[in-house]
Amino acid sequence: MRLRVASTVAGLMLLAACATTVDPERAAQACEERARAAQGPTGEVTFGFNSQSGSFAGATVGLSSDFLTGKDPVEVYENCVFQRTGMAPIRPPVLRQM
Repeated sequence: MRLRVASTVAGLMLLAACATTVDPERAAQACEERARAAQGPTGEVTFGFNSQSGSFAGATVGLSSDFLTGKDPVEVYENCVFQRTGMAPIRPPVLRQM
């Protein structure tokens, strides 16, 4: 009985995996963001002034685990696309120059 239940569950999981397809272009776009983060720290600085509260300023800095472990951004991109789609990337990543 346990074997029958286990094989049924495994079959359903396999069916669900086959039914879920990821658009290769969407995967490429999402993985490019991850690869860009692997190139180095990311950040943003904002400042301004408004008539109600006066001046304001803020900053954010991001460090990805891929960057901290020294992974190659192109390799990060290729592995990410493969994990999401089960296929090799359909195009090379578009990354900023450092």
